[in-house]
Amino acid sequence: MVLGVTDGILNALTLATGAVLRASGERLGPGLAVRVGIASCVTAAVTMFVADYAERRVGLVRASREINLVEPGALASTRLGVDVARESMLAAAVAAVASLVGACGPLLLGAALPGPVWLAPVLSVALLGVLGAVLATMFHGRRSIWVVGLLVAGVVVLVLGAVLDIA
Repeated sequence: MVLGVTDGILNALTLATGAVLRASGERLGPGLAVRVGIASCVTAAVTMFVADYAERRVGLVRASREINLVEPGALASTRLGVDVARESMLAAAVAAVASLVGACGPLLLGAALPGPVWLAPVLSVALLGVLGAVLATMFHGRRSIWVVGLLVAGVVVLVLGAVLDIA
């Protein structure tokens, strides 16, 4: 979930900042948020599935070696291999939904709220800071480091999005 939300927010900053800055005085519609959300959702799903599945399959291969099975991939070809694929699909689905929410949420909120058009990217960066505070609390980390780290990452990606001007 954390990967998905973070990925979604960063995708929104990368893909939408150029369009937001070009819009100057006009309002952004929900179309941009939906397009960015779909792109973010798909990339998060694929990335999460591939990474999670590879990690789980490697675990099965290692376990096969540790119990001295003749073929290194013997466990991967059993029901355990099917379970690993199912668990990876579930992880990918969670990451995809979280990425969609992370990408669409701030853009839709920025489009709906009255105020300057650049409010959406500012909300995205602020959301990263809030995420940093939540993660620091959950993991008993230093809140200031998590918040500042994610805020800096958000600003860097915001600038990158403005320079690349993709959407």
